[in-house]
Amino acid sequence: MGEKRQERRYGTAFVVLAVLLMILFICNICIGSVPVSVLEVKSYFLGGNVPEVTAGIIGKIRLPRALAAMLLGGALALSGYLLQSFFRNPIAGPFVLGISSGAKLAVAVLMILSLRRAMQLSSLMMITAAFVGAILSMVFVLAMSKRVNKMSALIVSGVMIGYICSAITDFIVTFAEDSQIVNLHNWSRGSFSGINMGNVQVMAVVVFSSFLLVFFLAKPISAYEISEVTAKSLGVNIPFLKISLVILSSILSACVVAFAGPVSFVGVATPHLVKRLLGSSKPILMIPACFLGGAVFCLLSDLIARMVFSPTELSISTVTAVFGAPVVLIVMAKRRKDV
Repeated sequence: MGEKRQERRYGTAFVVLAVLLMILFICNICIGSVPVSVLEVKSYFLGGNVPEVTAGIIGKIRLPRALAAMLLGGALALSGYLLQSFFRNPIAGPFVLGISSGAKLAVAVLMILSLRRAMQLSSLMMITAAFVGAILSMVFVLAMSKRVNKMSALIVSGVMIGYICSAITDFIVTFAEDSQIVNLHNWSRGSFSGINMGNVQVMAVVVFSSFLLVFFLAKPISAYEISEVTAKSLGVNIPFLKISLVILSSILSACVVAFAGPVSFVGVATPHLVKRLLGSSKPILMIPACFLGGAVFCLLSDLIARMVFSPTELSISTVTAVFGAPVVLIVMAKRRKDV
């Protein structure tokens, strides 16, 4: 009976996440400065007659933005879950450890150089630059992890990396040309606006490929979370697993930064919320649930960012911090000893 009850809870959790995802997706397309009815949205997707203006609002603005929020939100949550598994620390995440800030710095430098030389940046170039920045930050964090015994010291080191990278980025943005400042400033604060369907196609390929690779690592991650000794006894290649976790988490967070800028606390908070909903920490369940949970988190946050002070739009990180930071504080308060 216990197993059946638990299985029902798993099923209910995924149904709840899927329903929330559908509702928020429709709300993100319908709600805005120009209201769009559900019937018009339905007609648009079924190829019916829709006013040209409405079709443009849906197809060129709201649909790409909603899809980006889903994909990048899922990527952030999954990246956070991988980092928490790797470091065995509940408050590890791409933003907290400074990985997002490293990616942000690399992309900012690339954007400035390309604008000055009148180069056309491709999505691949942006993701590559963000990945390089994320990996360099991760290397520094890993180097610190070998020198400090307490995980709290490692987290502080990551936060300091984030501040340093953010300070350098702000310095670069300050001395950019006037025509560059607006785009750079908006991007550096975090936003899903300005994303087109071409961008969505690229991020979909990167995110879903990474998701599948992470999903195939579910069993090794499960053994690794118990202990390295247990994982080795079960035949897990520990060095390969660690490298995979580092690279995949960096790719996922880099993709987010390349298209939306730094988005805070989603990667830290979502795995804990999802774990509570599932009542389980099994990777085979956590991986897809984290992805769905991150998508829901960012769709809700983006809707709030657009509508609360409309027509003024908040940065996405402002909203995600409001919801995510309390979760981190609660986790820290419940944590009795430093690992």
